Amino acid sequence: MSCISTSLSSFSATSISSKSAFPSRCNFKPRICCSVGGTVTEPKAINATEPLLLDAVRGKEVERPPVWLMRQAGRYMKSYQILCEKHPSFRERSENVDLVVEISLQPWKVFQPDGVILFSDILTPLSGMNIPFDIIKGKGPIIFDPPRTLTDVEKVREFIPEESVPYVGEALTILRKEVNNHAAVLGFVGAPFTLASYVVEGGSSKNFTKIKRLAFAEPKVLHTLLQIFATSMAKYIRYQADNGAQAVQIFDSWATELSPVDFEEFSLPYLKQIVDAVKLTHPDLPLILYASGSGGLLERLPLTGVDVVSLDWTVDMADGRRRLGPNVAIQGNVDPGVLFGSKEFITSRINDTVKKAGKGKHILNLGHGIKVGTPEENVAHFFEVAKGLRY
Repeated sequence: MSCISTSLSSFSATSISSKSAFPSRCNFKPRICCSVGGTVTEPKAINATEPLLLDAVRGKEVERPPVWLMRQAGRYMKSYQILCEKHPSFRERSENVDLVVEISLQPWKVFQPDGVILFSDILTPLSGMNIPFDIIKGKGPIIFDPPRTLTDVEKVREFIPEESVPYVGEALTILRKEVNNHAAVLGFVGAPFTLASYVVEGGSSKNFTKIKRLAFAEPKVLHTLLQIFATSMAKYIRYQADNGAQAVQIFDSWATELSPVDFEEFSLPYLKQIVDAVKLTHPDLPLILYASGSGGLLERLPLTGVDVVSLDWTVDMADGRRRLGPNVAIQGNVDPGVLFGSKEFITSRINDTVKKAGKGKHILNLGHGIKVGTPEENVAHFFEVAKGLRY
């Protein structure tokens, strides 16, 4: 089969048409039929079969696109809301092994996605790099002493994950055993420019004036910081893979605040450095790159060497497939707002996305994380429709 074809004729009209009756996932063994709020029986036998997501990324023939959703574990789920009442600190929830595992598995037990992503945050490594921070409800991340001079940056340490975040490795190991290859366990890290943006700005930003002032007035200082992050994140990816992650997503959320020429100086070289370093020791580990609002940079993203480029919803999937070319898999890219629509509308948008992505080398996902307030039953419908598709 052609892994990059965008021809609609390669799909079964009955399996992709928005008017078709999708087969329930309960009809396909050994799928476990779940409903919102339900549970699954953990498998006892060791499953030696490779997860569907890994097969799809590697260009193997698959019966349907694998599906998972960014922020599939989180505030839209009632079970997560209840847990937050008992554990109101985000850092506690993301740095306690038992809580990390429980939260990561909440969507797995209800929806059975093809990817189970670690519940964590891209800023989790900062404390181990001598950058004190916290994540405050209603405010987001706060960096207590933003590094903005060479003297500040020289105080930043390279990250040693096994010393600073052993709970991440422990949680990933447990998740691999729990999921048992019925889905791929996913890790993730922040990209150097995005991490630098948070720490230099002192938290979230709308205008990014502080990081751009540093980039354009004192570029050597920023490059020094970016190099520390690049070396550290390569170590962190390898650590996650060694402890159970079967694929790792790199989030470069703020790189799209850069012009193309500045992206080529302050983001692209460090992303490529990370990928090259990881591939030396873990050549078969799929790496996914997500940068929201990346339409203007799309052709540059595969130059990083990643295996998968994740599109946001502002890029038409067919255009994205064409612009990225045949050598990279694609992920996405349904608008998260679609999940507020009717079930018929959700079904239609899923079908449109999968048609335009073509057959193979596609991971069905949203173009961004699930929004707070999204109806949980609509997320359940998204997964049921997606898992009922057949090429």
